[in-house]
Amino acid sequence: MAITLSDETRSELIAALKSYFLEERGEEIGDLHATLFLDFIVEEIGPSIFNQAVKEAQARLQNVVADLDVNLFEPEFQYSAAKARRR
Repeated sequence: MAITLSDETRSELIAALKSYFLEERGEEIGDLHATLFLDFIVEEIGPSIFNQAVKEAQARLQNVVADLDVNLFEPEFQYSAAKARRR
């Protein structure tokens, strides 16, 4: 599954990369350099980040599902139990 970014997100990330290079490295890079670097990050690093996020989401969902009986438990036969206590 290829990671795709919206045009707006790509534009924001390109601007962020250009800003990073200028502020942190003192280098001014153009749109092409920033775009190529972003493409490398998305293709090479993105899948690792995506896979880790999926693992974390899966673990969290498994915990939620495992606790469903605790969190959503409703006592049964309350009418009969209350009636028996009144006697």
